[in-house]
Amino acid sequence: MESESLESPLLNKQEEASSFTSGLILSTSIVVAGSFSYGCAMSYSSPAQSKIMEELGLSVADYSFFTSVMTLGGMITAAFSGKISALVGRRQTMWISDVCCIFGWLAVAYAHDIILLNIGRLFLGFGVGLISYVVPVYIAEITPKTFRGGFSYSNQLLQCLGISLMFFTGNFFHWRTLALLSAIPSVSQMICLFFIPESPRWLAMYGRDQELEVTLKRLRGENSDILEEAAEIRETVEISRKESRSGIRDLFHIGNAHSLIIGLGLMLLQQFCGSAAISAYAARIFDKAGFPSDIGTTILAVILIPQSIVVMLTVDRWGRRPLLMISSIGMCICSFLIGLSYYLQKYGEFQKFCSVMLIVGLVGYVSSFGIGLGGLPWVIMSEVFPVNVKITAGSLVTMSNWFF
Repeated sequence: MESESLESPLLNKQEEASSFTSGLILSTSIVVAGSFSYGCAMSYSSPAQSKIMEELGLSVADYSFFTSVMTLGGMITAAFSGKISALVGRRQTMWISDVCCIFGWLAVAYAHDIILLNIGRLFLGFGVGLISYVVPVYIAEITPKTFRGGFSYSNQLLQCLGISLMFFTGNFFHWRTLALLSAIPSVSQMICLFFIPESPRWLAMYGRDQELEVTLKRLRGENSDILEEAAEIRETVEISRKESRSGIRDLFHIGNAHSLIIGLGLMLLQQFCGSAAISAYAARIFDKAGFPSDIGTTILAVILIPQSIVVMLTVDRWGRRPLLMISSIGMCICSFLIGLSYYLQKYGEFQKFCSVMLIVGLVGYVSSFGIGLGGLPWVIMSEVFPVNVKITAGSLVTMSNWFF
């Protein structure tokens, strides 16, 4: 008995290692191409602003509407994202989002008036509204519990990579070329989705048990014992069948109050902290503060990736709550620095000091956001709700994120 107790930790580690397979890595890598496209769409308006306004003769109000109309599109599809992914499957939902994104980027790239420009941006919103729900859900459903936090955070890592690419390449490419380049991740994902399996949980929902076991073997390795996990998935699906009789009223039952406060509260904090304004108008912010926008956005592009990788590797060790607290404190301090740098601009002798304060504030803000509030709300969203209301809750929380 002592021998068995000594060997069990080693066996657990071997089981964990066997779960970390090429099939799991490939599936996650293909799926987060959608997150990359999301990041590109969110930050495209920053480097493109001056050229689009100049070439198409747009006012500040016109361009503000162009930037914001994507939010409307995202809110519309986010409202139905849970039902769509439950009805047609996770992979098919990603195909739909890719089609919307490709059409949107092409419309922006070939727009010669404000109407087509706004239509393209609206379709980008349709696409990324679906992406924001289905990508974290799919990753959570294919990943073993041991690695779930880190793998789920790859969603945020690829969003940051997309933002970085826009900030960096926007200094060198014309806005139409930039839009065409941004369509490449969606085209690539459309093709690559043929080579990854459907979510095991979705297969169990429709009683496709043989495909479920084949998929788990593919994700966990041919030599792994997947019977226990398959039985667990079937059991949770049986519980969630109550979802067919559960609606929005069941979600707002007093027993779900704590989960709703966490889910909706984190999404409110993520958006009310001003992150969308930073990613959408970073170049303009630097210009207004008298700091070269090309240098500023390049610095932001460089800093985004390493900090996201660090968080992805540590999120399962440090826990969600400490990272959220560190993130909030850091963003509070850095927001104060950004505001103070603008306030002191009216005193000419502080101009150089203000520029340094601004870049420190923005870099610190972006880093602090990436540590916690950037990606963790999506990870936590997939963990806090009971199974019988998970689909309705996911749609509500995703829609609220776009609304906020």
